[in-house]
Amino acid sequence: MSHVLSRILDKKKEEVALARSRVSEGEMAERARERVERRSLLNALSKPGSGGANIIAEIKRGSPSRGLMRPDLDAGAQALRYERGGASAISVLTDEAFFYGSAQDLKAVRHAVALPVLRKDFILTPYQVHETAVMGADALLLIVRALPMDLLQELLGLCTELNLDALVEVHTEDEWHGAASAGARLIGINNRDLATFHTDIERSLELAGLFHKDHIAVSESGIHGREQMEILMKAGIFNFLIGESLVKAADPEQHLKTLLTPSVRGQCC
Repeated sequence: MSHVLSRILDKKKEEVALARSRVSEGEMAERARERVERRSLLNALSKPGSGGANIIAEIKRGSPSRGLMRPDLDAGAQALRYERGGASAISVLTDEAFFYGSAQDLKAVRHAVALPVLRKDFILTPYQVHETAVMGADALLLIVRALPMDLLQELLGLCTELNLDALVEVHTEDEWHGAASAGARLIGINNRDLATFHTDIERSLELAGLFHKDHIAVSESGIHGREQMEILMKAGIFNFLIGESLVKAADPEQHLKTLLTPSVRGQCC
């Protein structure tokens, strides 16, 4: 793993230990099981939506590779723009140390919109899965590269118990097979290599043929325009997680509508 990813995971372990000292594992688990309302990310992505695609629109203030992009971002207001623009779900980065997010951002989004909300963070422990439910998220991200196989299976089982959907992220063919064998249904292909932070949508094209009818594919990172989406749609991928181009857009609502509008080339067949 890259130096940056190793630093992120080490920091995350410290954060979890601190959180446990404030709220015990047992208490967090009890709070998680009190959660009632659920919006299904799996259902939202199960078939093509407007313009033949579904977009998970991301609330993203910054990243290790881009730095702080939108320090003034109002998470709730941005989520409303996404909802009006036709997003199928909202992703919220809650990592603070490296991505400038917070649990407060997720809670603001949850109250602002009626869409499923995905918590995007570095989930390494059952404690964080319980914490995710308590935050009000409907789904979470699990990164195969960051998790031993037995732990991935344990966390997926816990998600099922808590009625949380899991988007399981892969970057290589081996990781895809690991996700599938662990029982993942929602599998995200990260076009960004977490070891180098290089991004290329060819990664999604290379892995698209591995998906079976029981799996739902999501292409993540590096998607900025409708033409890229249509290339991936021809390969059988119709779900997309898009963050940076929406966060930077002067009018994110209109940008989303443009992304969900078939191009002339896309309509020709």
